Amino acid sequence: MSQIVRRDVFQAIADPTRRSILNLLLKEEMTPNALAAEFSTTRQAVSKHLGVLAECGLLTHKQSGREIYYLLNTKKMREVDEWLEPFRKVWEGRFSQLDDLLKDM
Repeated sequence: MSQIVRRDVFQAIADPTRRSILNLLLKEEMTPNALAAEFSTTRQAVSKHLGVLAECGLLTHKQSGREIYYLLNTKKMREVDEWLEPFRKVWEGRFSQLDDLLKDM
């Protein structure tokens, strides 16, 4: 019995090309062809990246005539933000300590 393993958000954002795709989609919805034009790679390679991002829920798509437009699912990015929160608190604490040290100098 084989089990299907879905990628998670962290696997998806580990790749720099996929992070670039997310940045582009943050600004506007785009077709696969429009996205592929932004990279020096094939449309098929970009489509594979889109598949990974969609599989983990970071992207949704809508059809308009013959065109498919990809959109960023910002709600799914909350998973990353929640994971980063404890680290953010540590960094803020350390920066506050550094600020205090610099004031004392």
